[in-house]
This record gives sequence, C-alpha cells and structure tokens, in this order.
Amino acid sequence: MMPYIDESKPTDIRALARDYLDGETVGEHCHKDGQFIHATEGVMDIRTPMRLWLVPPQRGLWIPPCTPHALRARGKVNLRTVYIAASKVTSCLGEQPGGFMVSAFLREIILKMLSQDVIEDHPRFHRLAGVLLDELSHLTPDRLSLAMPVDKRLALACAEILSTPGMEALSKQAGASIRTLTRLAQKEFGCSLSVWRQQALILTAIPRLIAGEQVASIADTLSYETPSAFAAMFRRIMGVTPGNYR
Repeated sequence: MMPYIDESKPTDIRALARDYLDGETVGEHCHKDGQFIHATEGVMDIRTPMRLWLVPPQRGLWIPPCTPHALRARGKVNLRTVYIAASKVTSCLGEQPGGFMVSAFLREIILKMLSQDVIEDHPRFHRLAGVLLDELSHLTPDRLSLAMPVDKRLALACAEILSTPGMEALSKQAGASIRTLTRLAQKEFGCSLSVWRQQALILTAIPRLIAGEQVASIADTLSYETPSAFAAMFRRIMGVTPGNYR
C-alpha cells in the first residue's frame, strides 16, 4: 500500500463545492493539479479532446494535470470535487482521464473534507487526505464515455447524433457518404457508427432514468419501436435493465 498518510500535506489536496443550474456550462480549461470530479446531485457531461464522459452521482472522473476539459450540467448539479497534486495520485489513477465508480464511503470523505471544522483542523485534514488517497487507489473503473472523433466529417455526423439521436440526414449534414462515415468510425473508434450511436443513446437516456422518467417515454423519444427493444440494447451495453439502473 502506498504511504499516503505519511507523505500527504494539506496543501496537496483541495476540496471544492460548487453548484450549477441545468444547462450551465464551464468552457474548456485545465488545472496544474489533477482533479477528481464528482457531484452529489445531478448529471454532468465532461469533454476532453478525445472523449465525452457522462458523470452521474454514483460516478467520478479523474482529470490528470494540465488536461483540457469542459463541463455541462444536465439538470441541477451539486459539484463536490477534489484537486490533488500530480505526485500523489498519478501512480494509482493514471496519466489519462478515466471514469470510476464512487462508493458511499468515498463520497462521505469528500463531503467531510469540505466541512469548515475539518478545513481548519490541519492534522485532521491530513488524516482524511490519507484515507481519501487510499480509497482512490482502489476505485472500480467505469465506462460511461464516448470516443470523440478527429475527422471533421465524422465529427459533424457525431454531433448530429448527439443533438438528434436519429440517423436521418447524417450523410447530408456531414458532407460524406454513409459508407465513408462507417469507414472513418471503424478507423477512429474501432467500432461501427451504429455501435457508437447506441453508446450515444445510452448517454442520452441515463440522465432521464436518474430523473425518474419512464422507460417507455425514453424509448419513444429515442425512436425505438418498443420499450423492450430499447431495454435489450441498454442491458447489452450496461449489463442491467433500464429499470434497475440507478
């Protein structure tokens, strides 16, 4: 086990609380420290140059130091995030952005580190910092993300899917044939455009499921013929049915 408690200092870790309204955005930016992004309420989508992540309350996202990223709130978001010196966590969370499951215990540690009594008590903050870093080193990876394209034609097609999840008029919007788009998707994503679209639909559906919307309503909006067809796609990708997802 890494000797986090002995080596950590209060200045190595900073906790931050910030709330966002539905639709509020934070433009592309970066930090000198790493950031573990988490929210106790609401769903965020966070973009880096190469991927788009969906971050509901049970998930967290590691953004390494100096990594450009942008945030959009899907519904009201209560952000509770932690900035961590690169030397403390790169070895366990990696040098690339990554999504992780967040346990109730980790969430409570983050919240405790934001309380004024802990902030003002440096030895106590020091001890909590050690526990936090130990928990971060044992997180389970999560894959609620989409690869983002580099090719401009494919980027236009993917943007159209994200804004209107149907496949209609993609070729016209992107200025490339469906065959070309399919080839580009296979090259950049390692999967077909239709598989990428299914993943995009998952990211569209999850915030609505968390908000309590009925599966039938979501399936209809996403142009599935039946709720069962949507549920089958969701279970194939997520491993659980929409009704059991939380």
